[in-house]
Amino acid sequence: MIRDPETLNLLLDSVSRFVRERLVPNEPLVAETDEIPADIVDEMRELGLFGLSIPEQYGGLALTMEEEVRVAFEIARTSPAFRSLIGTNNGIGSQGIVIDGTEAQKQHYLPRLAAGEIIGSFALTEPGSGSDAASLRTSAVRDGDHYVLNGTKRFITNAPEASIFTVMARTDPTKKGAGAISAFIVEAGTPGLSLGKIDKKMGQKGAHTCDVIFDNCRVPAANIIGGKEGVGFKTAMKVLDKGRLHIAAVCVGAAERMLDDALAYAMEREQFGKPIAEFQLIQAMLADSKAEIYAARSMVLDAARRRDAGEDISTEASCCKLFASEMCGRVADRSVQIHGGAGYISEYAAERFFRDVRLFRIYEGTTQIQQLVIARNMIKAAAA
Repeated sequence: MIRDPETLNLLLDSVSRFVRERLVPNEPLVAETDEIPADIVDEMRELGLFGLSIPEQYGGLALTMEEEVRVAFEIARTSPAFRSLIGTNNGIGSQGIVIDGTEAQKQHYLPRLAAGEIIGSFALTEPGSGSDAASLRTSAVRDGDHYVLNGTKRFITNAPEASIFTVMARTDPTKKGAGAISAFIVEAGTPGLSLGKIDKKMGQKGAHTCDVIFDNCRVPAANIIGGKEGVGFKTAMKVLDKGRLHIAAVCVGAAERMLDDALAYAMEREQFGKPIAEFQLIQAMLADSKAEIYAARSMVLDAARRRDAGEDISTEASCCKLFASEMCGRVADRSVQIHGGAGYISEYAAERFFRDVRLFRIYEGTTQIQQLVIARNMIKAAAA
């Protein structure tokens, strides 16, 4: 936790400068090679970016939610691939252990995650279960001091680079729904664990996903998160509430970058003898984007402060994820439109961001799932 505004501002300034001077110039290289340069990853480790949300006693910075979203505003102003690499270590790749892990699990894994020595990954989605996560089929059968895992996970972020996987699996085949799901820490290289080919995606080059396959994969019983069966889905939902706020902040940062680029282009590009920024229809797109970004930023900060105060922010987190991700898509579309033909050319960041940000409306819970969460919480509260 940053204990004074001056220290927090120093961190934000360092991240902002790193984004401007190191990450933005390397965006074309990452887009072309589908890889983040090793020296950039080393610099991210040195800045402590892999341990932003991990407790201090395990080597992290222990940022509050408000502090974390402020950092996310800054680091999202560049290619999403950079944030994706550190995002799972700070979010869904580590927070299951932080929130519900045993002390032994925390001491063994969190310091290495915080240092960026290992990369975490979160394996929930399957070929037959995405939004309906409680219907997952991956099984975990107890066999002495181990569990034997069988099943396939799909679209798993950072899987090709991951050293450990937080895996959701069904430990009681006689029960349906979330109550039979447990969470396991599975190390890469465990016999029976294999990876599919890296997915070819619409955007987000440099951020890798692939299938994770378990074929009689034996995992020590000590690696069940929290030391007991049946609480894995609850752990996942707690992790996703926090993750949705983080992604909403990322949407804000990406939208701010796109708007800055669009404004700069509009002020330089001339038509009919004057900059297109002087045209009222261009101004309308700029103004709408600015207003929506401001609204999303305000929502995210308010929800983050509420979470830090100990409030249940399930509804607010979903509101933020829904609004910010949809807002980001609209800003991306306007940015391309303002750039005109140039916005359709890969030489300009507008084209790449248009593809990159489309994913924000899908992962960490689709827009439609957020709508259901919000409405159901409203009905439940009204009936109480």
